[in-house]
Amino acid sequence: MGVATQIDRYIARLIFTPLFGTLVLAAMLLLLEKMLRLFDFVVSEGGPVTVVWRMMANLIPEYLGLGIPLGLLLGVLLAFRKIALSSELDSLRAVGLSYGRLLRVPYLYAIGLMAVNVAIVGFVQPYAQYAYQELRFDLQSGALGASIKVGEFTNFGRRMTLRVERSENNGTDLYGVFLRADSREGRTLAVTAARGTFLATDDPNTIIFRLSEGRLVHDQPGFPTPRVLSFQRHDLPIDRPAIEAFRGRGSPIDELTIRELARLGRDAGADQERRNAARANFHFRLVEIVMILMLPMLALALAVPPKRSTSGLGIFIGIVMVVTYHKINQYGEQAGAQGRIDPLISLWAPFFIFGGLIFWMYWTLAYKPGGQPIGALERVFSVIGKKVGRLVRRRHRRALAAAE
Repeated sequence: MGVATQIDRYIARLIFTPLFGTLVLAAMLLLLEKMLRLFDFVVSEGGPVTVVWRMMANLIPEYLGLGIPLGLLLGVLLAFRKIALSSELDSLRAVGLSYGRLLRVPYLYAIGLMAVNVAIVGFVQPYAQYAYQELRFDLQSGALGASIKVGEFTNFGRRMTLRVERSENNGTDLYGVFLRADSREGRTLAVTAARGTFLATDDPNTIIFRLSEGRLVHDQPGFPTPRVLSFQRHDLPIDRPAIEAFRGRGSPIDELTIRELARLGRDAGADQERRNAARANFHFRLVEIVMILMLPMLALALAVPPKRSTSGLGIFIGIVMVVTYHKINQYGEQAGAQGRIDPLISLWAPFFIFGGLIFWMYWTLAYKPGGQPIGALERVFSVIGKKVGRLVRRRHRRALAAAE
């Protein structure tokens, strides 16, 4: 095994841990932030709590779309920062390994992650987003089964209202039942019962509500007075309310795969507004994917601090640059979808500007003697840090003097 191969494996191990850790941490933080809102939404809609996990699973591809570039950036940056601070980078440079040669392993990671991102952003994420919206629709329409809230009025369609005082055995046994049903012909039925339970029938569109120990009041046009009936057990058939079908995939436009977007963007017979949105979303996904190839150079340029410095400013700058670029792309996509700016300009112009800045930073580090792309920022932040430190110490001394 050659020395260069051993070095490549060493760098690969250094990159893997922060890369994988960043992906997991970013996904967990984003999912935890969303999970509370999903629980509130599902509970308010009266759906089963288990659907929250299905909704969160459909959000993972969306979060990985941003998590993969950040993970790659921090993985490479932290790996090279570690060998730079321990002077291993100087040793590798001294034995003839250029920065370009040291980027071989990071680019293997970048190419692999770019292929994964193509699959996620281009094909998996559109279907996952559609499935997420379908689950929201099913919850709001009651297709997943609405729970009967104790002490509250629950509507079954437009013509039936139910209220229960107590529920046991996971909603199987209901106590203190009140029910009112209206028909289109003007008939009304009001029922109170001590107990009640729902039973299935052979007809999937009809269920039986079996009531015990209650009273029924029946009224309709032509009755001089409402009829009152006391019963020990009464079976009341209930028609399940019709649930409309969920819309087809493709509205909004980001539910289409990248191949479908390309086809729609070239379709001269399609609506102009949808064509603009399809072209903008297509180019948005492309620039987000291609930018992954620029991240190893950016990470290396930010990883090497100036001599006799251990500042972590490069980490902060790298995260800010990637997130800012992502937000600029989102604005460019909106402008392109609205037809105000052609997507070739609103999305690819920032790409080339950002790519040019990265290449300049890498060239300054790799080919300019003593070059340090963020050296000026390091000096500025160092001066600011010293002044803030002096100010804090001065105020501390004044507080001690006042206390004495």
